[in-house]
Amino acid sequence: MLVKRNPIFSTVFDELLNDLAIKTNDDFRFKTPAANIVENETNFVLSLAAPGMNKKDFTIDLDGEILTVSAEVKSENEENKPRFTLKEYNFKTFKRTFTLPKDLVQAENISASYKDGELNITIPKVELVVQKPKMIEVK
Repeated sequence: MLVKRNPIFSTVFDELLNDLAIKTNDDFRFKTPAANIVENETNFVLSLAAPGMNKKDFTIDLDGEILTVSAEVKSENEENKPRFTLKEYNFKTFKRTFTLPKDLVQAENISASYKDGELNITIPKVELVVQKPKMIEVK
């Protein structure tokens, strides 16, 4: 379906907003961060790209095999002009869940760090004991 825009209304509306000095800010939108998961011999490393946050903004929970990573940032911005006052509240939130492999990770040893806009969660694997076949002597 095509939607036809009215260029006159759009121009008048844009001019009105510019006259009032109200500007939109794309920073108010926050998308769910991209995740990378790397597996090596001893652990999994889950990395989330979340620039502009602090480590205190994150909450990481483990319920059974479900790992939940969430964050919330609140900020307030007030602008006073002679003809109006603009007060904007900004909430950046996200929540991601990941299912961990059952009986393959050491839940008690999961650790997390946040540096340079990247949250890294290290999930150690359980050491698997490889049993060698045992010969049983028949007596």
